[in-house]
This record gives sequence, C-alpha cells and structure tokens, in this order.
Amino acid sequence: MTHWLEERRRDDGGPRGALWRWLGRGLVVLVALWFGGFLHYVAGLPTAVEEPGGETDAIVVLTGGAERLDAGLALLFDGKARKLLISGVDPGTTAAALQARSAQAPDLFACCVELGHEARDTRGNAVETAMWSRRDGYASLRVVTANYHMPRTLLLFRRLMPRVRLVANPVFPAHVKVDRWWFYPGTARLLATEYSKYLISLIGVRLTDPGTQV
Repeated sequence: MTHWLEERRRDDGGPRGALWRWLGRGLVVLVALWFGGFLHYVAGLPTAVEEPGGETDAIVVLTGGAERLDAGLALLFDGKARKLLISGVDPGTTAAALQARSAQAPDLFACCVELGHEARDTRGNAVETAMWSRRDGYASLRVVTANYHMPRTLLLFRRLMPRVRLVANPVFPAHVKVDRWWFYPGTARLLATEYSKYLISLIGVRLTDPGTQV
C-alpha cells in the first residue's frame, strides 16, 4: 500500500506538480475572462456620433489620425462649439503646419484653435484637456477620437472632469475593420491592445479617488 502511494505521489509530481496544475488552471480562467471581456468591449464600441446636431462649449481632438482633426475642424466650422483644443500635438508641429493640411477656413486657427503640446498618451490628453477646460470654464466638451479609442478616453476624461458633460464624437478609420475584426489580424491586434490598455486604466481609476482633480 505504501509503495502504491509513493508511486502515485511521484506520478502527480508532488507539491510542485500540484502548484503547476493550479497555476495552469488559473491561467486558463484568466484567459477566458479576458477574452469574454474583450468580446463585450468590441460589441460595445460606439457606432455613431452622440448628439450629432447638438452644441457644446468646446471641442477636443486627440491626435492620432488626420480624420480626427478634419472631424474636429468641421464641427468648429459648423458652429458646434466656439473653441477647439488639439491635444497631444508634437512639439515641433505648428498651427501653420496643421492649417496647411486642413481644408477648413484659415481664420479658424487664428481665432478658435489651440494646440496642446504636453500630452504624450491618453492620460496626458485627459490632464491637458482638464487644465484647459478648467482654465476657460467649459461645462461641456465634444470629444473627437477613434471609435476603438473612445472607451478609454472617456474613462480617463471622466476621472479628471466629473462635472463636465462629455459628448462622444467617434471617427471611424477605414483601416480598422471593427465589424469583422476576426478576419483582419491587424485590427484584431489593435483592438486587443486597446482593450488591455483600457483594463489597466480601469484598474488605475478604481484604485484611486474618482473625485481627485488635476
């Protein structure tokens, strides 16, 4: 009997084998939870602009694609807000350079567009926008960024601007095939990366005081 138990213990790998089996099962559970959350995240990505005919005090565009800037300037040109912040602009980029790439009226840059050069990531965009919004007393902002980037953007913006009304104005990059992401490895990687960043941001927000201001 003792001999059989010793053989069974050797077959099971002993305590170390039990630890590896426990870690393996835990990893499977974590992967399953991540993938389930990922599917929910993709299904919940915005598919339309909020309040397309509505107005806000100002507009903020997060850099990352020409279509974002074009959308923000079009909104400003149409009178949907009186000011526009382009957040996360490279320090070497001037208003004149952006103006040359835009088909909108040149005088918009002179009167109503401000460039933010401090932000280096989405959290930086939130900090930069919150400071700008507080300085000028804006109570509502229309947020322009890519649809896949919108959940993390709004999460971080609401964290720093809980009293500001945020209106999501997603743009839909042609190269990001959200509707059939499983057929496009590039889109799948992009969405998986963005979802992982969203989870990290969500954990960070939950671990800090949501009422903290900049």
